[in-house]
Amino acid sequence: MLPRLTQARAPLTREVMVVNEFGESDTVSIPAERALTVYVDKRELVTLMTLGAHPELLVLGFLRNQRLVASVAEVESITVDWEVGAAAVKTRQGISDIEARTAKRVVTTGCGQGSVFGDLMAEVDSITLPAATFSQADLYGIVNAIRLQETTYKSSGSVHGCALFHGPEMLVFVEDVGRHNAIDTIAGWMWMNPEKKMSGADKVFYTTGRLTSEMVIKSAQMGVPIVVSRSGITQMGLDVALRLGLCAIGRATNKRFLCYSGAHRLQLQPELAAIRAPALI
Repeated sequence: MLPRLTQARAPLTREVMVVNEFGESDTVSIPAERALTVYVDKRELVTLMTLGAHPELLVLGFLRNQRLVASVAEVESITVDWEVGAAAVKTRQGISDIEARTAKRVVTTGCGQGSVFGDLMAEVDSITLPAATFSQADLYGIVNAIRLQETTYKSSGSVHGCALFHGPEMLVFVEDVGRHNAIDTIAGWMWMNPEKKMSGADKVFYTTGRLTSEMVIKSAQMGVPIVVSRSGITQMGLDVALRLGLCAIGRATNKRFLCYSGAHRLQLQPELAAIRAPALI
């Protein structure tokens, strides 16, 4: 049974006046960052800084990736009210030991200083990723799909984008002020689409941000064995990826990329690298 979700929306950008290097006045768009305080069964849990594009999915994915709920069926409803900047989560039977499970907080390296509850590495060794592979042609298709995607970043900058792919097909694209918010929103979206048999086994996760340990762990928790970034990877992110056998690809722009781990999952087609890439837009 799926939870009831409101469909609260908020403007993603706002226009502001600026003065450029020539002393000229202009109007530009900036991301409309806002605070969303999450309450679980009337207990304040955390405040997330977000654009507010899909706040209900963000909260659901946050609960999933923090391992506070094990199944979407545990959540009865999520109600978001932007007038008070709050998200009220009602579970069906409560969350056992929530005080103890949320007592230890790690401030992550993600933009907006995301929080991870509990031991960051506690369940890594219990994760088994499927033996999925994908091709260099699919990788180039993913990079091109992102290049063509209309984004808030193109109009205002200062945000991160994440996407979920099946081969070169983009299933969902999310932007937020922090990449951890964007991946949590995708996790929530996956749970809310069971009719699409939304397993991560044959999917690829893409992010514009660097591959830190929490991004690698969250992807693995979603069952997605391949991650791609246009940025690089941190030492801890690489250590976790190697430990999980996850394929981590970074610096993926145009025809260039670096495969940091899990190269056995990537079907190389080096002849494609010699074909001229499309011009950037």
